[in-house]
Amino acid sequence: MTAYEPVHLSRPGADDIVGAGAPAEEVAPGIWLSPGLSNSFMLTTDEGRIVLNTGMGFEGPVHRANFDTVDTSPIRYVILTQGHVDHVGGLDTVADPDSEIVAQANWETWRHDNELLATFRAQNSGFAWIQKVMDTIERTTARFGAVPPQSVPVPTLTFDDELVISLGGRRLELYATPGGETTDSLVVWLPDEGVCLCGNVFGALFGHIPNLVTMRGDRYRDALTVVESIDRVRALGAHTLLTGHFGAIIGQDRIEWELTRLRDAVTYIHDKTVEGMNAGKDVHTLMREVVLPAELEVGQGYGMVRWNVRAIWENYAGWFHHRSTAELYAEDPALIDADLLQLAGIPSVLNRARVLLNAGEPVRAIRLAEIVHRAEPDNTEAKQLLITAHETLLHESTNFWESAWLRKQIEVLS
Repeated sequence: MTAYEPVHLSRPGADDIVGAGAPAEEVAPGIWLSPGLSNSFMLTTDEGRIVLNTGMGFEGPVHRANFDTVDTSPIRYVILTQGHVDHVGGLDTVADPDSEIVAQANWETWRHDNELLATFRAQNSGFAWIQKVMDTIERTTARFGAVPPQSVPVPTLTFDDELVISLGGRRLELYATPGGETTDSLVVWLPDEGVCLCGNVFGALFGHIPNLVTMRGDRYRDALTVVESIDRVRALGAHTLLTGHFGAIIGQDRIEWELTRLRDAVTYIHDKTVEGMNAGKDVHTLMREVVLPAELEVGQGYGMVRWNVRAIWENYAGWFHHRSTAELYAEDPALIDADLLQLAGIPSVLNRARVLLNAGEPVRAIRLAEIVHRAEPDNTEAKQLLITAHETLLHESTNFWESAWLRKQIEVLS
């Protein structure tokens, strides 16, 4: 198989994601992309339109206007590739009253999770997305007036594994890919055109290792199911991949090479983690030791190898790490902070944190400085140590979520 430069090296990163506002662009014959916090696509036919994903609620007016500029025929189908809010939120604006709303049969689980944990997830993702969201709302409000609320989808057409839709000479084959970002993930395959609209089945950034669980809080994704879903798309032999973010991936050989590499990378992380678990290694040791070989190196701009090692470990083994009896009880580990500070004294703890930071161990320095900061939130020396340690980690970070978290902590401490 021909080797290529990995596509993640040339594609934009998560920092380049911008909310809806740009006009639609034809990315394949009769397929239009309206970019946003996640891409929305429109397929034109002689018998009406098909829309794939609808963005956030406040993006719906932009996507609808973009598509109506191209074609004003009825929207016959709206297909939701997954239940995350940035894919379904604009549904009420984008869909027509009699549009069929299509989703994979597991959609109810994700709707329930979105409703049950709406506050929790908003609190735990806002640090990364709030500015992009507010900028988009401001831009959309200036153009359309008050933005609509987030839609709560009720699909009218669901399927378990496969579904065929034929409209106006276009054949769409829908396949369940439960190893995507949600277990209701699906892809749309146009066999006569060699085009696969794959949403975020490979994660938010194509060519990067997927997140098996997110920082904002999600259900764990099973690594082997991820592998199966990658292989299901790989077997289609697509000439064009249209993903949830940014532009098309073109070329059958190129797509085959990228997907094979991604599948093998996820398999490698899984197998090495399981091997280490059976050898009695703890999760933190494995997070340090499991590293992709050069021939399988993929981007880590959204997910990270070490996070996935932990996700695999805990997906198999659960919350008990077999390291301390104290894991079995409800006491907060931070309760021992006062004992440590009483024994060692704040100056000694901060001095040790400073030594570690100067020795190139910012994470250990953070652990010690946080003990002081929790006990004395106004301790200037502890705050400055924490700021410097976070800045050190930020300088080395190439991951969207990690960088956003570090920037937020620096802001809070400053």
